[in-house]
Amino acid sequence: MHILLNTLYLMTPRTLVRLDHETVKIEVEGELKMQIPLHHLGSIVCFGDVTLTTPLIMRCAEDKRLIVFHDQHGRFKARVEGPVSGNVFLRHAQHEALSDSKKTTAIARNIVAGKIRNTRQVVLRGAREADNEDDRKALQETARELAHGLDALSRSPDLEQIRGIEGNAARHYFATLDRMVRVNREAFKITHRNRRPPLDRMNALLSYIYALLLNDCLSAAEGVGLDPQIGYLHVLRSGRPALALDLMEEFRAILADRLALTLVNRRQIDERDFVERPGGAVHINDNARKEIAIAYQKRKQEEVLHPVLNRKVPLGLVPHIQARLLARVLRGDAEEYLPFMYR
Repeated sequence: MHILLNTLYLMTPRTLVRLDHETVKIEVEGELKMQIPLHHLGSIVCFGDVTLTTPLIMRCAEDKRLIVFHDQHGRFKARVEGPVSGNVFLRHAQHEALSDSKKTTAIARNIVAGKIRNTRQVVLRGAREADNEDDRKALQETARELAHGLDALSRSPDLEQIRGIEGNAARHYFATLDRMVRVNREAFKITHRNRRPPLDRMNALLSYIYALLLNDCLSAAEGVGLDPQIGYLHVLRSGRPALALDLMEEFRAILADRLALTLVNRRQIDERDFVERPGGAVHINDNARKEIAIAYQKRKQEEVLHPVLNRKVPLGLVPHIQARLLARVLRGDAEEYLPFMYR
């Protein structure tokens, strides 16, 4: 359990949360773990097997304090709000921002800056751990290209240029991604990103983990009360969760790509876990999917330092924190969206 930005996050299974006068008491299997004055909380976010008593739910509804329920995998399930919701104002601000090119561009620029910087961190780590000089030099060159992208980003005046810089950075990155594969490299060779369907094993692996990550970012947007289909970096398209796609950009390399590389390098996944379909499409078999999903959930439990909060939090909570920070910018409570910078 964590309190971040006046939001109580409850992640421990079999947690009971109840109201005792003006105090929220949190118990796990009958043992009191924490108590918090109710007025300190702006919202409560529950993951998995967490029970809130009816008096606490009723009181939160009366006070317009938001309660959000996700399942144990982070999928959004429900949101409890009082009769008058502030979300309409947040969504109105979210829609209004679309017509404010200055605000839209600033948000998109910072999202891409976070993505490129975090990607560069992964590449630099790969260069440090490289087994040979060729790989090290190739990854260092990619890191330099990403640094150039960051520099150009700071001078980019509009969304199209920002999208172009992001695309260019991605091309350089995927061209050397398999330099970080240290075992069975031929089986997991990748030269560029492809999908729908993925045409090689690494793209199939990345696509699957990206789908898990997108689901978490969808849940984060829903949990805060944002419309997940109204984004700023990604073009609006019917049925497309543009905002969730925006939010996940900062986490692709550090959460998804690092996990894919770890699974391959530790031989938790090998070529026998993939099936090639007629036409060249490559799919992951059911057993491997389960193993990847378990590894993904474990990865989300690892704690990282959040630079804005200046404290360690589970990596799986960071999309929720970033969604909340973005909501503050849209409401006008903060001047600038600060992306998550992995250290």
